[in-house]
Amino acid sequence: MKMIKLAAGAAAVILMSTSAQAGYTMKKKVGDIDTKLTMFGFAQVEAVGGNGMQIKNAGSEAKADTNVAFRAQRIRLGWKYVAGKVRGKVFLDFNQQSQDPSATNGASVPDVIKDAFIAYKFNNAFIPKLGVIKMPNGMGFTMPGWNLDIAERGFDKSLVLERNMGLMVSGRGIGWKGNKVNGFEMGHDRAWRGFGYDVMVANQASRSKAAGSSKMGGNSYAVRGMFDYTEALHVEASYGMSENAGGLDAVAATLPANVDKNEDYSNINVGVDSNLGRLSLKAEYTTAHNITGIKDYDEDTYTATAAYFVADNFELVAKTIQGSAQKGTNADTTNLGNTYLGFNFFISQPHSDFSRGSKKGRNQQKLVFNYIVATGSGATEGAGKWTGLSGYRDDAFIAQYQFKF
Repeated sequence: MKMIKLAAGAAAVILMSTSAQAGYTMKKKVGDIDTKLTMFGFAQVEAVGGNGMQIKNAGSEAKADTNVAFRAQRIRLGWKYVAGKVRGKVFLDFNQQSQDPSATNGASVPDVIKDAFIAYKFNNAFIPKLGVIKMPNGMGFTMPGWNLDIAERGFDKSLVLERNMGLMVSGRGIGWKGNKVNGFEMGHDRAWRGFGYDVMVANQASRSKAAGSSKMGGNSYAVRGMFDYTEALHVEASYGMSENAGGLDAVAATLPANVDKNEDYSNINVGVDSNLGRLSLKAEYTTAHNITGIKDYDEDTYTATAAYFVADNFELVAKTIQGSAQKGTNADTTNLGNTYLGFNFFISQPHSDFSRGSKKGRNQQKLVFNYIVATGSGATEGAGKWTGLSGYRDDAFIAQYQFKF
């Protein structure tokens, strides 16, 4: 069944992307209201290898036993609907293994559903959304997966609260006139002037690798504030918390009986993003506490990214993620670094400037290559082995082709 869905999704995306540049839009007048339906999608297919490459297998992770393996990272199809001030969005990933929808899950829907929400845009400063949404927690995570600087998100992504079912209220471009806000915003892929915010209350954040279980009951919460001044400066800070985050039995079984395994998980994230023509710079910091509900299981990550267009369609990229983790008050601190070195080659090059919006257009078709260098004491076996949630403990590479419509 999964293969049928995967094949159908891939065929639909490929078929619809053959003649479209920015999605297909259909417009219709319903009474006095103008409505618009836009179909969109993208796919990322890859060749991966190296001793550090992790390949998912039946829900677990194991090192690749081949020199090169092939996979799809994302195969997604979605649609957006606008009717006056009403907005709706559904976004599916056919590369996700669907689970029993009757099972207890924080998002309350199968994992194949990435987004499914309805929103009402009262004005730029007040836009409530209800449904399955990215929780406003993590600067890099809330950017679209097709608009990344490298082939994948780094291991800092495992610390955010992920997507969830809940209610979020948002605002963008507050304090300046002339901002274009469409009501679908989750990250900062559009350049504004002014302040922005998100406040969300949701079910337990069980899709988050850090939040643990959905069986213990409780809610999750996230709040984010931001300021933008054109593309030159974006700054944001967020706080996220998920109650009763314990329940990962495999992890809990390795701990002493007197260790509290059902604490509330929380994190703080801050980030800065500057697009300066050919050069773009980003920095991000996340500090997480009581991971998977284990008392004093903490992890900090520092991320820095630099990208530069050496030609109109060729961008060099370097991104480093440095982490430290401590699994309990008396545990040793372990360290791990993953540095991505590589390039983006933009096959479709419809724009001549280097703005953030132009790069989104370039991303419709691109080739990405990253070599991942693993460093730090955690990139070893034994007592110093990395105790954080995820990350490459040996070198690896990813060669990716992406198309989007």
